[in-house]
Amino acid sequence: MDETLLRDTMDRRAARRVERRDLFRLAGGVAAGAGALALSACGGNSSNTTAASTTPSSAPTDADVLNFALNLEYLEANFYHFAVFGTPIDTSLQSGTGTLGTIQGGQQVPFTSPVVQRLATEIAKDELNHVTYLRQQLGTAAVAQPAVDLSATATSAFSMAAQSAGVVPAGAIFNPYANDESFLLGAYIFEDTGVTAYIGGSTLITSKAYLQAAAGILAVEAYHASIVRQTLYNLGVNGPTPLGSSAVAVDPFAATSAISAARAKLDGTNTDDNGIGSAGSPTVVDANPSNAVAYSRTAAQVLNIVYLNAAAVSSGGFFPSGMNGNIRTSG
Repeated sequence: MDETLLRDTMDRRAARRVERRDLFRLAGGVAAGAGALALSACGGNSSNTTAASTTPSSAPTDADVLNFALNLEYLEANFYHFAVFGTPIDTSLQSGTGTLGTIQGGQQVPFTSPVVQRLATEIAKDELNHVTYLRQQLGTAAVAQPAVDLSATATSAFSMAAQSAGVVPAGAIFNPYANDESFLLGAYIFEDTGVTAYIGGSTLITSKAYLQAAAGILAVEAYHASIVRQTLYNLGVNGPTPLGSSAVAVDPFAATSAISAARAKLDGTNTDDNGIGSAGSPTVVDANPSNAVAYSRTAAQVLNIVYLNAAAVSSGGFFPSGMNGNIRTSG
C-alpha cells in the first residue's frame, strides 16, 4: 500500500475512535447550550402523536434525553442487583440533581436454576455498567436516583402490573423475587420496554458517531430481552426442567401475551408488543410481524408504561414520585 494512503487511512481510523470515545461526554458538556430537540421525534410510532412534557419547555437538551435513559437504568439496575446480590446499587452511584429517592422493597431471588442465576448475574453487571457509564458522561448534570418501587404488596407496582394483565387476580400479590419463574416474568416487564425506549431515542441523534454508540447500548438491551424471552419459551416448552425442581406456577405463553397486551394498551397503540407466542408458533423476537422491525416508543409512551397509567401523569407505578429530570410527564 502507498505510504501516503496508509497514513491517511490510519488518521481516519484514529479520528473515528476519538468520536466514539467522546460520545455523550460532548452531549453532557454542551447540554446547557444544546440546540432544541423536538420531543415529538422521540420515537417511531406514528400511530401515537402524544409527546412527553418537559419542564421548563417541551424541547429537551441532549442531557435531558440522557437523563431520561439514566432513570430507566436506575430502575433496571436495582431490580437485577437485588435479585442477584440482595442489595440496591452502591450509594456512590445514586447522587445527582433532583430528589434522591429510596428503593422500596427488593430482595434476593432463591434461584434453583444455576443457568438462570448466571444469566441474571451477567445482566445485573451490564445494567450497573450502564448506570456508571451514563453518569460519567453526564458529569454534574446527572440526575439522582429517584424513588423506585420494587416491593411485593397487593398495591405495589409489580402487583398492579400483573393484576392489570390478568397474570394474578385482582388484589393478589405478584412477587418477582419469589422464584426463578417470577423473576423472569418481572424481567420481561422491563426489558422489552427498555429496548423500545432506546429505539425511540435514536431519532434524536444526528451525529453518526453518536448513533453508532447508541446502537451499541440498544444491542445490549436487546440481548437481555432475547435472553429473558428465550428462557421463558424454554420453560413453556419443557415445563419445570429449565428451572430445576421448581414447579411452573404460571403459563409463560399466556403470561407474556397478557403482559405485552397490557403494555400496548397503556401506550395507546394496542399493537406494538408481542408475547413469546406458543410452543409451536413462537414469537421470541419481539418485532412487527409484517416487516420484522423492532417496535419503537416515544418518551411519553414509555412513561405511560412505567407509571402504569395511560393518562398524562408525572408519577406512579415503578416511579412513585416520578422521574428526576425534565422529561417526566406521560402523554
